[in-house]
Amino acid sequence: MCLGIPGKIVEIYETDGLKMGKIDFGGVIKEACLAYVPDAQVGEYTIIHVGFALNRIDEDEAQKTLELFNQIGLIEEELDIGDA
Repeated sequence: MCLGIPGKIVEIYETDGLKMGKIDFGGVIKEACLAYVPDAQVGEYTIIHVGFALNRIDEDEAQKTLELFNQIGLIEEELDIGDA
């Protein structure tokens, strides 16, 4: 299953002309392309799907979604972490 997961932008940089970022998913840091959200800033939350930020989301909604995903065990699967 592929879901859009909310994460916090902790760093923004450019790679080969693309706006990229390091995204914090509750302690797991992954890289994502930020080209579709050009106004995104460090500290904001965004929905990440297959390595691309799709839109910005407010912190409260991001936290609620992350908590729900944690409760049903989807975070590890989607971020490819855990016992795999």
